[in-house]
Amino acid sequence: MKRIFAVGDIHGGLKALKQLVHRLALQEEDALIFLGDYVDGWSESAQVIEFLIALAKERECIFIKGNHDVWCENWLRDGETSAVWLEHGGRGTVESYSTFSEASKKEHLQFFERLKLYHIHHEDNTLFLHAGFTSMHGVEHETYHENFYFDRTLWEMALVADTNIEKTAFNYPNRLKHYQEIYIGHTPTLNFNETEPMNALNVWNVDTGAAFTGKLSAIAIDSKTVVQSDVVTALYPNEQGRNKS
Repeated sequence: MKRIFAVGDIHGGLKALKQLVHRLALQEEDALIFLGDYVDGWSESAQVIEFLIALAKERECIFIKGNHDVWCENWLRDGETSAVWLEHGGRGTVESYSTFSEASKKEHLQFFERLKLYHIHHEDNTLFLHAGFTSMHGVEHETYHENFYFDRTLWEMALVADTNIEKTAFNYPNRLKHYQEIYIGHTPTLNFNETEPMNALNVWNVDTGAAFTGKLSAIAIDSKTVVQSDVVTALYPNEQGRNKS
């Protein structure tokens, strides 16, 4: 039976990614949906992209675009940097490309350019995206595409809603009615003192803080089984990730 796993924010942690993939014990028919933010944090951002490109040649992979990926894409395309990006992991990402050829950088740019803003698994009407959306009519009607990788209001709305509310209730958030479930990353569950993926209404947050002091997580869409790496700080003991003050 085919399993589909949603994978949280990686942030340059290649060791955690390899460990997670190994622990998933993937079967040939299984699929991986990555929720974005592949770079910025630990020292192996470029190496993460190289690994993902190779992985996609072996099995079904769907890659969603995160805000950090947008910044890296812009830099690979035209050398554009910003103080915000450099201060939030971009400097380490640039350093990780120091040994990569121009041809490899071009291949990685193409990877970033192909990233999806969102993915809908139509068989069960499940939505996957990095951050959120604001249109009450669903993602296809979103006016500002930046919301797909920057928005936090969707998660905040789900968090504060009455947990007993029925989906048919008049006050159930209209944004959420369009989909059976929604899987996101972007906002670390560590912010809420949780180390595993969190569920609020029909939204699942799979960013368990791998960029900071958490683990890299994957969740099986059907069974809700959670598989995690070790704490990423233990895999990179001489680095700080995005824990720099």
